[in-house]
Amino acid sequence: MCFQESKLKLELRTVNANPMTVAAGTNLGRYKIRSQLGAGGMGEVYLAQDTTELERTVAIKVLPPELATNKGRMQRFIQEAKTASSLNHPNILTIFEIGEADGMRFIATEFIDGETLRQRMKSAPLKLVEVLDVAVQIAGALSAAHAANIVHRDIKPENVMLRQDGIVKVLDFGLAKLTERRVATSVDTEAPTRGLMNTEPGVVMGTAVYMSPEQARG
Repeated sequence: MCFQESKLKLELRTVNANPMTVAAGTNLGRYKIRSQLGAGGMGEVYLAQDTTELERTVAIKVLPPELATNKGRMQRFIQEAKTASSLNHPNILTIFEIGEADGMRFIATEFIDGETLRQRMKSAPLKLVEVLDVAVQIAGALSAAHAANIVHRDIKPENVMLRQDGIVKVLDFGLAKLTERRVATSVDTEAPTRGLMNTEPGVVMGTAVYMSPEQARG
């Protein structure tokens, strides 16, 4: 099967600048790594194959050690990811497994054959009908999550994938809880998540330009 891997870097840094932590052809748990899709502050993303009878193609996100070894944050993230995975919503990225192998924490999710909303916005202006379609699908995902008492905390174009068939997928529910604390020095529309622990009063979560007013107020 041929995949458009050039579109699947998820707005991460280029692969050439980031040596692979997991070599192609090796196994991470029950998944055989095929290639690296990208790397960024939230870890490295790989294209992989499930070696069980399912034989499905998946995306594997390997979390950075400094995040994966923080037991408190990992526990909160795992709990929220479990809840998000139970939503079974067509516009929410499906999580297959949160695992650990060879000392590495990883998340196995469905593989999206498409591009991020950011990539789509850069390639050409979206027509009004496209904007409305994407917005409705994102709203549907967030509505389902909110009904289950889950708040994404960092909705932005980098966290929205557009499949080739037009289906929108919202990514990374719960990952904002793992992000290191940073101080925003400017309004950057493509900035990483501003770190934040929702258990700490007064700490603001998200990317400044995409925050709702109530989120920005803390």
